[in-house]
Amino acid sequence: MKKLSLSVLLSFLFSAALAQQPVTLRPKLVVGIVVDQMRWDYLYRYYDKYAETGAFKRLLRQGFSCDNTMIPYIHTVTACGHASIYTGTVPAIHGITGNDWWDKTINDYQYCTGDTLVKTVGSITAAAGAMSPRNLTVTTICDELKLATNFKSKVIGIALKDRGGILPAGHTADAAYWYDTKSGNWISSTYYMKALPAWVNSFNAAKSVDSFYALGWKTLYPINTYTESTGDNMAYENRMFGNGFPYSLSQYAGKNYNVVVATPHGNTLTTRFAKAVINNEQMGADNITDFLAISYSTPDYVGHSFGPNSIEAEDIFIRLDKELGEFLDFLDAKIGNNQYLLFLTADHGAAQAPGFLNSYNIPAGHVQLQQLQDTLNIKLKEKFGAADLITVAANYQLVLNTYLVDSLKLNTTEVKQLAIKYALQQPGIKDAVDIATIMQAPLHNRIKEMIVNSYYAGRSGDIQLLYLPQWVDDFEKGGTTHGVWNPYDAHVPLLWYGWNIAPGKLSKEINIIDIAPTLSSLLKIQMPSGCTGKPIAEIIK
Repeated sequence: MKKLSLSVLLSFLFSAALAQQPVTLRPKLVVGIVVDQMRWDYLYRYYDKYAETGAFKRLLRQGFSCDNTMIPYIHTVTACGHASIYTGTVPAIHGITGNDWWDKTINDYQYCTGDTLVKTVGSITAAAGAMSPRNLTVTTICDELKLATNFKSKVIGIALKDRGGILPAGHTADAAYWYDTKSGNWISSTYYMKALPAWVNSFNAAKSVDSFYALGWKTLYPINTYTESTGDNMAYENRMFGNGFPYSLSQYAGKNYNVVVATPHGNTLTTRFAKAVINNEQMGADNITDFLAISYSTPDYVGHSFGPNSIEAEDIFIRLDKELGEFLDFLDAKIGNNQYLLFLTADHGAAQAPGFLNSYNIPAGHVQLQQLQDTLNIKLKEKFGAADLITVAANYQLVLNTYLVDSLKLNTTEVKQLAIKYALQQPGIKDAVDIATIMQAPLHNRIKEMIVNSYYAGRSGDIQLLYLPQWVDDFEKGGTTHGVWNPYDAHVPLLWYGWNIAPGKLSKEINIIDIAPTLSSLLKIQMPSGCTGKPIAEIIK
């Protein structure tokens, strides 16, 4: 009897102890950070300059790093990256095939988030706010969180670029905000709201961009210590601010709200707005999980203008590291240590500037895509007697004017074959293939799969162009770009941190489309509706 009483007592005490332990099904807040145009190697290239209190060393040491995270489709650009990260699938399924594309259903260009049914909120710049996620054909992880909590979760997306804030937040977001370069305001659209909240109006009224301009841009550390970069003011760089550091920006105050996006102050503006969102929208304030999707657009603007090997790029990431470290401190204080789940990744990388590579005898160059289209149409007219048989050359593809081809009863295969033959004769183009017969093309299987993963009928071209490694589209003002299958564009960082994340590192290859299903497993919610990625077992174990 005594044994039985002791057993009952112990059982009661154990149950009481369990009842007192906090059982958290989900974190208070999920923070997704996408750094636009962050190559994976930046984590280690500038490692010695990253601050001990910064973000990157903290995430690498205390979080979980997936060192071989790849993009599994051919067109590695901003819109595709953000959509794929948050939907867990590829453009062939979510429908975002580029930042814009030639849409055969309307016979015109379509911007990825363009929506003529909505209007700008927060500015008189009409075009800047005519945006929504309607072109995205599936749900995002943010949508699934809203559904799982019966729409009690709060979801907000922010970025300087509209597509960086809109596509991650999904169809059911409470808000998405982006930066209007004409007015210097954070804005939204009538898809989300009729008017900006009072706190956003107050934030905009401060005109912090003007105060940023007064600071100019000089390197954070003495410029001679930037040994991971080539010299300042290289011939292949954009001279948008002048001939090298330090840059004066005061002349733009009150006049030009655009150039701030290509300076470190663009990142600071984004971080300040992110903090304001959390504070004023009470995100993570209760036990119902909220989701803040942040995209840092500035590194992309800087990379395009100056290239990955520039002092400007190095300075941007050294500063971003410190700034994100302060943001982590803010989250610890505001939400609570281990009460939030954070991941950091990128939408794509970038090629080194061809001018830089050439100076070290690495073959590289620029493809004159518009010139290719123009001269190809002349060749096609000589053969078939019709002008403009190629509607557009964009997104590393040629789009056939199928309406004209059909109306003239031309042989589509013959038109394609001549176009392919001519394209293959152009500098920088390694392969040109008919997407309709891609599986029969003599290409590496991985590349064929990436082309298929990017193809969405009506939003994709007819002939896929594959450049030689290190060759990029022509840039009028120097710098570089991205968008191809090669590792310099397709290899991105992926770091996990915070709630239920044990420190570790994974070397095996995974894809960015694995992020959303991993979040689904961690949050115990359904995967997005088009998800084809797989949960990363090492994260959720």
